[in-house]
Amino acid sequence: MHHLDDDPPIDPRGHLLNLLSRRELFSRLGAGSGAIALAMMLAEEAQAKPDVQAAYNLLPKRSPLPARAKRVIYLFQNGGPSQVDLFDPKVELNKRAGEKPGTGFVNDVDAKKTGVWLGSPFRFNRHGHSGMELSELLPSLGTHADRIALIRSMVSEHENHEQACCHMHTGMPQAGRPTFGSWVTYGLGTESQNLPAYVALLNPAGLPVDGARNWSSGWMPPLYQGMPVRATDKSPILNLEINVPQEAADSRLRLLQQMNREHLRDRSDNLELEARIANFELAARMQLAATDALDISKEPAHILAEYGIDKPETATYGRQCLMARRLTERGVRFVQVMMTGQPWDTHSDNSNQLRSLCKSTDGPVAALLSDLSRRGMLEDTLVIWTGEFGRTPFAEGKDGRDHHKRGFSMWMAGGGIRGGVTHGETDEFGYQAVKDVVTVADLHGTILQLLGLDYRTLTFHYDTRDQRLTDVHAANIVSNILS
Repeated sequence: MHHLDDDPPIDPRGHLLNLLSRRELFSRLGAGSGAIALAMMLAEEAQAKPDVQAAYNLLPKRSPLPARAKRVIYLFQNGGPSQVDLFDPKVELNKRAGEKPGTGFVNDVDAKKTGVWLGSPFRFNRHGHSGMELSELLPSLGTHADRIALIRSMVSEHENHEQACCHMHTGMPQAGRPTFGSWVTYGLGTESQNLPAYVALLNPAGLPVDGARNWSSGWMPPLYQGMPVRATDKSPILNLEINVPQEAADSRLRLLQQMNREHLRDRSDNLELEARIANFELAARMQLAATDALDISKEPAHILAEYGIDKPETATYGRQCLMARRLTERGVRFVQVMMTGQPWDTHSDNSNQLRSLCKSTDGPVAALLSDLSRRGMLEDTLVIWTGEFGRTPFAEGKDGRDHHKRGFSMWMAGGGIRGGVTHGETDEFGYQAVKDVVTVADLHGTILQLLGLDYRTLTFHYDTRDQRLTDVHAANIVSNILS
C-alpha cells in the first residue's frame, strides 16, 4: 500500500498514477494542515476568461522607469480624518466660528445639514527646518516634518464611504476594480516567493468599512489580491498552522503539487486555474516564512516600546505598524494597514474622538518612520497616510463634522519623496482646494512613477480593452513633492 508520507508514484512517462481523484484526496487529507486545507479551493474547476492575457506569476519584474521606491506601506485612515484639525490650520475659520456659511458653501451629503462654521480647538505648531504646521495632536509626527510631503489640496469624487474608499483604492468609485496594491504587484511582482506580494494588515477587532473590497484584485486574477492578516499574536493568518509533523506535511504537499500539475497539463489554457494552484503552493510555503515574519516577540524590548505595544492605547496600531516593517523587510511589495470600521468618521464629538485616535496612532506611525530610517529602508520604502476624504469645516449637529470631498489633506514619506514640502492650498475655510489641486488619478500616477511604473502603459486587458489604474483619466504627476 502506498502511504502519503512516501514519495508519490509515477508511471514510466513521468506522470502521476491516478490512485485517487483530487476530490477524494482532499477529503481524506482533511484539515490536518492549514495549507493543505486551503487546497479545497482547488477542488472546483475554474473557468478561464478568454480575454485575460496576463502572466500569472509574482516573480520580480524590472520596472520600465527608474524606480525611487521598491515597496509601499499604505496607512489607510478609514473614515476620513479632519484636515482643518490635523494638517490645514485656518485662522479665518476660527474667527468666523458659529456663523452661518454664505452662498457657495454646502454639505454635499445633505444640503439641509449645512451647519455653522466650526473652528478647530487645537493649536498648530511649526516643526523641523521646514516649519511645517501640524496639529498639537500629532507631536510625534512633527518630529518627522522634514521627512514628509504634506498635500493639502486632495479632492475626491464621492462623499459616501464605500464609493470614496473604492475611488481611493482602485481609481474609480465603482466597485469591482483592482486596488492599486494589486496593480503594483501585477506590475512588479515580489521580492519574496515565500510570502504574499500584497498584505492587508487588519485590526483583529473587525473589518474596515466595505470589507475585502479594500484589498480585492477585482477582475485581475486572485494571485494579485491582498492577503488579510490580523494584527494579533494568536493566529494572525487563519488556518496556517501546521498540525502534523513537517515531514508528513512536505510529503503531502509534493503529492498535491504533482496532482495539480497533472490536472493542469491537459488544461494549459486555463490561466485562472494556474493562478489558483500558485496561490495554494504559496500558502504552503508561507507556513514557515509568514510565521516568522509576523512573530514580533523576536523584536527587542526597546523596539516594542517604541511602537507602543506595551501600552493599551497604542498596542494594536503599534503591532500593525511593526508587522508592516517586518513584512516589507522580508520582501513583501505592498502592505496596507487598515482600521476597524470607520473610526475617523467623526459625525459627533469630533474633538474628543480626534484626541483618542491620534493618541492611538501618532506614536506608532512616527516609530515606523524612525525604524525604517534607522534600517536604511525609508529611502526606498514609500509610506502613504490618507483617508478616503476629509471633514466639513462647518458643524454637523453641535460638534461633529460630516464627509467632505472638496479639499482634504494627506502625506507621503520615503522612497523618492522630498521631505519638508507642503503642497497645495484650500480656501480660507478649508472648504475647497484652490491651488495645485491633486486628484486621486494624480496621486496614483505619482505613486506608480515613484515605483518605476508608467500609469499610461501599465495595462491589463479586460472587457475588450486595455484597462489602467486611472481608467480614462489623465494624471498630472505631483512633481513638487518628488526629490
